[in-house]
Amino acid sequence: MADVLPQPLVVSAEECELAVRVPELIEEIAQGFIDYTAGRVVVPPVGYLGFTEPTGDVHLKYGYVKGGDVFVIKVAAGFPQNSERGLPTGDGCMLVFSSHTGFLLAVLLDRSRLTDLRTAVAGAVAARALAPKSVARIGIIGTGVQARLQPLMLKHVTECREIALYGRSAERAQSCAAYLELAGYRVHLCASAEEVAESSQVIVTTTASRAAHFRAAAVQPGTHVTAVGADAPGKQELDTALFARAEVVVADSIAQCADHGDLAPALASGDITLHRVRELGSVLANPALGRTSEEEISIADLTGVAVQDIVIASHVMRHNAAAART
Repeated sequence: MADVLPQPLVVSAEECELAVRVPELIEEIAQGFIDYTAGRVVVPPVGYLGFTEPTGDVHLKYGYVKGGDVFVIKVAAGFPQNSERGLPTGDGCMLVFSSHTGFLLAVLLDRSRLTDLRTAVAGAVAARALAPKSVARIGIIGTGVQARLQPLMLKHVTECREIALYGRSAERAQSCAAYLELAGYRVHLCASAEEVAESSQVIVTTTASRAAHFRAAAVQPGTHVTAVGADAPGKQELDTALFARAEVVVADSIAQCADHGDLAPALASGDITLHRVRELGSVLANPALGRTSEEEISIADLTGVAVQDIVIASHVMRHNAAAART
């Protein structure tokens, strides 16, 4: 008689968060990008569902690291109008399967928190590789989850504790500022995104915008810009002319960013061609491909790659199991 299959482990959102070790995860995500670019990760095209009434989208990302023990399927939903009802704007889960048997090992009921964390960690990885050595102020555009998490992760890779923040809602901007001040930052609320761009050496855009937040000319020489919001067709946060100005342009996945990242409209406008774009994994493996001068402008276009989900799911499984043994 066949053995009875073990029941999959179910891990709550709180347990998922408790299992995360940020400094370790930063290194693992960085290695994941290197493996992805080197062809050691199998990542099929992203599945996408778009909704209009109300506005929202659902992303399905999945894949495995060659030779690894698991494959991961992630579902993440984002409905911005939830905030008007006092509800979280995102939800989701990750399913972890054995690469040896295909059996379901675990359901990570993370409520999209792991997606949020791995996105913020990718921002820290990109900034560590591309930001100038001297950072007096970090610029944050947006007031949602990433506007709060990106600075928390940046604390692990830069000593800067000054933030320039802009959000369309003054009330939400004040709430975000209060959160970041409790996390140890000094926050200056700006009247416009242009003011953020003009005064910051690292800029992170974190919104679901469909138009550029600031003119390319507002970005000062030597600035690094990380864009994380354009994760679906039609979204855009950066002026396409900024891609023409930037000496270093990096994509987490060239294929994805060319399709639906901030890179896509820049390619369509002719402000950049693909031969100028480097993949983040290439820069991490060979830093000489990144910033070579403190005066250069750099861009990291991050659309989110399934390898990040594979890495963080494996990270949670490992540390959750270790916690259970103690």
